[in-house]
Amino acid sequence: MKRNVLLFGLIIGVILCANMVIMVNMMYSDTDFKGNDVVGYAAMIILFSLIFFGVKNHRDKQLGGHISFGNAFKMGSLIALVGSTLYVVVWLFYYYLFVPDFIDVYTDHVLTTCSPEDLQAKTVQMANFKEMYKNPLFVILITYSEVLPIGLVVALVSALLLKRKPKGSLA
Repeated sequence: MKRNVLLFGLIIGVILCANMVIMVNMMYSDTDFKGNDVVGYAAMIILFSLIFFGVKNHRDKQLGGHISFGNAFKMGSLIALVGSTLYVVVWLFYYYLFVPDFIDVYTDHVLTTCSPEDLQAKTVQMANFKEMYKNPLFVILITYSEVLPIGLVVALVSALLLKRKPKGSLA
């Protein structure tokens, strides 16, 4: 199980990190950059679908084709946690070492793309966010919240789809 958790978690994490670096660089290099949250989250769902294949691989090759919902969810959650943790660690290094002005750039981007009637509220919201982002613990929590919930939902769905009791088992 450990091998599959690490392998699939690291694959997910590396691709998540590459995507993050590309998107941040696009935002820095293109002042008209308009990210698409729907596309971004859809890509994460597709990427986290590797959890399904990690759990299925473990079920079929190590467990003789049988796995409980609990064990499948546990394994899927661990894969999501490994991938998300790699994402968080890379973001911390990338943010503090290479793009320490990211919040300023991001704030400018948000404020230039919001509607005039939302500008005042968005300005206050971004000022609060910028203040909270000075705390590394907040940076870690907000970064995990970007990806881990998606991974956990995919782990849940994967566990529901992959659970399989041995024939003749009542449990």
